[in-house]
Amino acid sequence: MIIGRVINSIWSTRKDESLVGVKLMIVQLLDTPVEGEGKIIVAADLIGAGIGERVLITQGSSARRMKGFENVPVDAMIVGIIDENQEKA
Repeated sequence: MIIGRVINSIWSTRKDESLVGVKLMIVQLLDTPVEGEGKIIVAADLIGAGIGERVLITQGSSARRMKGFENVPVDAMIVGIIDENQEKA
């Protein structure tokens, strides 16, 4: 899994039938120590993440392991919303 921040949503009137009803979000990965410089991806969101929230993302075949998504053309899925970071002192 990787960590990202939701920066916007995507509205698409034409898409694959299997994606109807699936919210698509633009997520900036937090894969660099400099805020705002991570790679940007599109991730399917079934859990209701909002803009500005930090999220857990799974990619590749793991993204299609959600029930009912085995044959859906997604490469990234938001699987959790991060409430807080527990850092060791």
